[in-house]
Amino acid sequence: MSESKAAIIPIKNIGPIKIIGAEVNDAIKVPLATLEKPLWPSVKRGARAANLSGGILATVIKDCMTRSVLLQAPDAAYAAKVVRELEARQEELAQIVTGGSRFAKLEAWQTQIVGDLLFIRFSLQTGDAAGHNMVTKAADELLTWIIAGYPKLQYVSVSGNYCVDKKVSAVNGILGRGKYVVAEVTIPGDICEAQLKATPEQIVALNNKKNLIGSIISGGVRSANAHFANMLLAFYLATGQDAANIVEGSQGIVYAEQRQEDLYFSVTIPNIIVGTIGSGKDLDFVKNSLDLLGCLEPRAPGQNSRRLAVVAAATVLCGELSLLAAQTKPGELVRSHMKLERKY
Repeated sequence: MSESKAAIIPIKNIGPIKIIGAEVNDAIKVPLATLEKPLWPSVKRGARAANLSGGILATVIKDCMTRSVLLQAPDAAYAAKVVRELEARQEELAQIVTGGSRFAKLEAWQTQIVGDLLFIRFSLQTGDAAGHNMVTKAADELLTWIIAGYPKLQYVSVSGNYCVDKKVSAVNGILGRGKYVVAEVTIPGDICEAQLKATPEQIVALNNKKNLIGSIISGGVRSANAHFANMLLAFYLATGQDAANIVEGSQGIVYAEQRQEDLYFSVTIPNIIVGTIGSGKDLDFVKNSLDLLGCLEPRAPGQNSRRLAVVAAATVLCGELSLLAAQTKPGELVRSHMKLERKY
């Protein structure tokens, strides 16, 4: 039997980041695991500017995990008939889900019919788990129940790619998958210039030209940001998340505007997929990270994972703000990377 090995990725606790809102109202040190050394001081700089401005308001807009099943009907007419009848049997579908798990709860579903193929995208509440296995189990049980009731339908797959799991998509950006979170801050002009070395006008202009126009011409899918993925990956690795979820997690939009002399800056992230229980959460460094973030406290189901998602969004805001400020100045980004990373 081969000896087990581990990949070592450095972790630093950054902050504190002051967060306000229903899930978090505190200044929190945030663990980030990364090989990109400039990320730590960059997030710290953004956090300092936000803290001096009163903190980051973070709001959970929606909370669900999804799985789409795929069935084949004799024809589209029969598929449409099944959809209509299922809409009238919502309570029965919900009971199938709750009967299979004490934490899973059916929230909604969407359908698409393509030819004689029937796609059904189920959205579930999954408590403090990220919920991948929970929604797959629920989807399998729902499939069994649907096929028993509509024997003309044929099973194709428990996952029909309409979920959408670990792929960039329009549907996830619109409906959300995981925690849909908005983090926002208003930074007075003098703090913006003193801490970020850029004016509100410069940051707004760069966001419009780089994040918005640049993303449009590149063909970005419901996404306009500089580097959400950097902060999310570092956060996911430090807190024991499934790192592949940064594929959809890095989808999101930066919206910024100048309000008189101040800077309004926000990040909208519809696909933060995190959990405080489940696979990997028993590792010592993960437990230490979750404890540091206050996500191991006895709370109602789902509240610890929502807290974790809020901290993730606030961390993304800090890193995004700092990078955009750096990119308003020629040479600043290159100098910081050369200073911290180049060894030759």
